[in-house]
Parts: sequence; structure tokens; C-alpha cells
Amino acid sequence: MKVLIVLTSHDQLGDTGKKTGFWLEELAAPYYTFKDAGAEIVLASPKGGQPPLDPKSNEPDFQTALTRRFEADAEANAQLARTVRLDSVSQADFDTVFYPGGHGPLWDLAEDRDSIALIESFMAADKPVALVCHAPGVLRHVKAATGRPLVEGLQVTGFTNTEEEGVGLTQVVPFLVEDELKANGGHYSKGPDWGSYVVRDGLLITGQNPASSTEAADVLIRQLAIH
Repeated sequence: MKVLIVLTSHDQLGDTGKKTGFWLEELAAPYYTFKDAGAEIVLASPKGGQPPLDPKSNEPDFQTALTRRFEADAEANAQLARTVRLDSVSQADFDTVFYPGGHGPLWDLAEDRDSIALIESFMAADKPVALVCHAPGVLRHVKAATGRPLVEGLQVTGFTNTEEEGVGLTQVVPFLVEDELKANGGHYSKGPDWGSYVVRDGLLITGQNPASSTEAADVLIRQLAIH
């Protein structure tokens, strides 16, 4: 099993002057879910090299056993420091792709032509795609083979409007994930704020928030096993 994990290269939180990036738990939890299942993992980002970590995601309140494991893992950190450029990867080399969130992807990956084409390529090749928290927002311009929005008619979830309100960034983000999924015709559903909630519809797996990261990776592994 060969898994591609796509991370953001964007580190500016709108015009707030604050930093953003990827959310550590949303990388660490799937990373070890895949690694402990024997998968080969490749990390990629639009610019390559060290992707920006959202500093808030490494504050004590947001640390977990898996984020601490990642922090202490020299091999994982070395791999993170040298992510491959997104424009250099091919769907043909992987069994699946996983997108962690954080606010960064709303600015770069959501508009990135290579990312859009990559997701379309995985779906066309009948390979599952998983995205968690803010990452389902990167589907906003992704099309199905019909030319219609990929999420149209599909069961999906992602970071809720009330969760965004809870972190005080409703007016900062370029768009709200929940609203965007609905606007593109997705059948959006959600669980309680901050609880694990994952939806699978065919090849597409979406998770609502950081707490959904492990479950989303587990669902993806199960999907690969039966696929």
C-alpha cells in the first residue's frame, strides 16, 4: 500500500498577520494509522520542502499521543522537511491520497491546479480519496468525469460553520467549508462540534474536524482492503 499525503504550503492567516499551515494532529494521526498498517508514505506540498505547521496545533491543549509521537520521530520529521513538489507526483504511483487540513489549504490547495487535477485523476482511476477538517474545501473546483462538481450528489462532511465560529475565523477565511460543499451540491451532514464524524460515499471519504483524523484514515484503509 502506497499512500500520498498532501500538505499545504500556505502560512499566512489571511490579513491577520498571524501564521497558519497544516494542523499537526491531522497529519500525525493518519500518518501512524498508515505506517502501522505497513504502508509506504510520501508527503507532498505545492512548494515542496518543509511545509508550515499551524503553531496553534502544537499548543498543549491540542497535543495528543500521536502528535507527541510525531514530534519525537526523527524519521518522520526528516520526511516532513523534504516534502516532494506536488507537480512532480503522479496518481499512477499511489493507491490512495489523504489531505490533512489546517486553514492553509483554503488558500493554496483549494486553488491549486495540480491538486485539482490530482484528485480528479485518483477518482478517474477508481482510487479512494480522503480529506479531513478544512481539507474538504480543496474540492471546491474539482470536477467529476461529467464536468459537474465532484461533490454534487455525494454525502460529505467537513469543518462546520459553528466550529469556524468557535475559533473566531469566520470573517478571516476565504470561504466556509460547510457552505462551499453545500453550494457545490454536496449532501452535507455533521456530527457534534469537535467530535469524530466521518462520511464515505463511494471513493470519497471526508472527516469533519481534527478529532476525525484517525477514523478517516481507518475508513480509507478498510476501503483499500475491499477495493
